[in-house]
Amino acid sequence: MTDLPDSAVHDSAVHDSALLEAARALDAADPLAAHLDAFADAPGVDAYLDGNSLGRPLRDIPERLAAFVREDWGTRLIRSWDEQWMALPMELGDRIGRVALGAASGQTVVADSTSVLIYKLMRAAAAADPTRTELVIEAGNFPTDRFLAEGVAAETGMTVRWIEPDPVLGVSVADVVAVVSERTALVSLSHVDYRSGALADMPAITDAVHASGALMMWDLCHSAGVIPMQLDAWGVDMAVGCTYKYLNGGPGSPAFAYLNRAHQGTLRQPIQGWWSAADIFAMGPEYVPAGDIRQLLSGTPPVTSMLAMQGMLDLIEESGIDAVRAKSRSLTDLAVRGFDEELAPLGVRLLSPRDADLRGGHVTIGHPDFREVTKKLWTQGIIPDFRFPDGIRLGLSPLSTSHVETVTGVLAVRDALRA
Repeated sequence: MTDLPDSAVHDSAVHDSALLEAARALDAADPLAAHLDAFADAPGVDAYLDGNSLGRPLRDIPERLAAFVREDWGTRLIRSWDEQWMALPMELGDRIGRVALGAASGQTVVADSTSVLIYKLMRAAAAADPTRTELVIEAGNFPTDRFLAEGVAAETGMTVRWIEPDPVLGVSVADVVAVVSERTALVSLSHVDYRSGALADMPAITDAVHASGALMMWDLCHSAGVIPMQLDAWGVDMAVGCTYKYLNGGPGSPAFAYLNRAHQGTLRQPIQGWWSAADIFAMGPEYVPAGDIRQLLSGTPPVTSMLAMQGMLDLIEESGIDAVRAKSRSLTDLAVRGFDEELAPLGVRLLSPRDADLRGGHVTIGHPDFREVTKKLWTQGIIPDFRFPDGIRLGLSPLSTSHVETVTGVLAVRDALRA
């Protein structure tokens, strides 16, 4: 570590003590603290700050998987399709809708990957009105979203219009109003920016898009399970999200799609597999799509991959999404305080909104040395993630992360920068 003046060492120790004392007090008052024990231990990890990329497994996952192999699959065998698996994509979708999305039943389904579901809905929206020839998306959106928009535009002869918002505050209503028109078929945006954590104003932006006559699709990957929302009440047309972040479904767990009931049976998705047929087992000569949310399915659902998230949905439902959001705000506020006191003096930049009302579940900080710092932290059992070109994301999943763990991570970043 770089030699520091005695006064600086003393000041640092005082700050450490104050931050950790504040964190311990917040943990002691945390109404959700008991849920920390529900997650499996990770030997050698002192601070896991990447729950916004891959949520931690629950302790009961090994037994849940073993019971599935032993009973549902091993004993009931193919009978489990009739007994439970056929309905699972819709039943699990309804649970996600109720617990996390503010969506009534029959509008959410679990299937495929995020990329495939975004393509299905984006392609369906592009074909909805042939007089509308433009797709609108943010220039800095997650690569998959941007790549898919370009691909759909190439397939259909449409034009992509790019929104270029403030990199920290994210897309605003004014940004959207400036680009939508009578030519806009679909606007596709992320509810929470994957880089800065900026939280978009979903109801106001959706209203602005509808005022132009276009459809609105939201990517919920960084908000489902941590940010309360009301998709039905806010008139959202369609949305897609993953389940391996705040829903803790495990690596590669399937995505979910929401399609407002007003569009079911009207919009037509392009991957016409047998699971979306009106009569799955008719094996008829031509494709007739289902008229309900099942129309978004294609092939056989990934039943095994739907297991892990169910325990996390139990925890979110027991806690209440508003309480989860309250803890998220507390954790990210503490991370920002740690930034102010320990990292800003070292030349680190805050790359997330300072106002918790404008911020999702992670805080991003920037420094030219952060690529190497991240590598060093991982060897020490401190696990944030790095985002090009020079950002570290502190991902604070509320039900599995404590305030002390958050401060431990901030102090580790400081010490790694000093070294």
